Amino acid sequence: MRVVDGMHRLRAARLRGAQHIEGWFVEGTAEDAFVLAVELNAKHGLPLSRKDRSAAARRIVESHPHWSDRRIASATGLSPGVVGALRGDVDVPVAHLSLRVGRDGRARPLNSASGRIAASQVIAESPTASLREIASRAGVALATARDVRNRMRRGLDPVPPKLRAAESDFAPAAGRGPTAAGTASVPDQDAASYENVLARMRRDPSLRMSQNGRTLIRLLLSQHLADDQWGDLAAGVPAHRAVDVAHAAQLCADRWLKFAAEVRVRRAQSEDAAPEGGGPRQLSPGA
Repeated sequence: MRVVDGMHRLRAARLRGAQHIEGWFVEGTAEDAFVLAVELNAKHGLPLSRKDRSAAARRIVESHPHWSDRRIASATGLSPGVVGALRGDVDVPVAHLSLRVGRDGRARPLNSASGRIAASQVIAESPTASLREIASRAGVALATARDVRNRMRRGLDPVPPKLRAAESDFAPAAGRGPTAAGTASVPDQDAASYENVLARMRRDPSLRMSQNGRTLIRLLLSQHLADDQWGDLAAGVPAHRAVDVAHAAQLCADRWLKFAAEVRVRRAQSEDAAPEGGGPRQLSPGA
């Protein structure tokens, strides 16, 4: 029940002795409310200064790292280029995301090569699918879907050589992904730490006594495999399904990264929400 926008109007109504005032309610996180406040302030009232808009953009980059530069720019009134420059200066919770969500709400891969690969898989599975369906399922533009289909019909690689070379920029960092032998390179101390974290979570009543908490614990337990078990899984993947399995695993990894980012952001919000002197925290950057 916090005022996101219109505090001055609400104050004026109270001074007039009004008993009712028109308004509308929204549900969401504190950071979602902040984004809404910035968008509304950019459309009416006293315009935000360039400094205020830049500060708002930085905060949105931190809380919504998966949003595209254009989507953040549309909310803050900055140009996409300025947002891109600010993104490079912000220490976001997740250092690398392979997808970004645009103004239309669609998720698109940062690496266009992965999007083309996804489109080629859709075409292979559904040869009669329309371009619009291919683009929707793969998360690519219609022009990209058309180009991929044309290249496949000519027997060419759906990913042009220059984009194929760029795939190395999106490879897992050394020591954090699969090794040359195909097994996960996870130090023993990291595995032990993971076991300790899971043990503490399983003893926590706030998790054990809630459906969401139990679901989360089960999901995390399902990911806890020894190195040799991951190796056995990799060795058991048929060659003709290697691309599909790798793609599905990457999608799962992307979702876990987004989940980790949201958890970190919510923790930061809870720490920031503790106001000094017990007063409510102000969400709106202006009236």
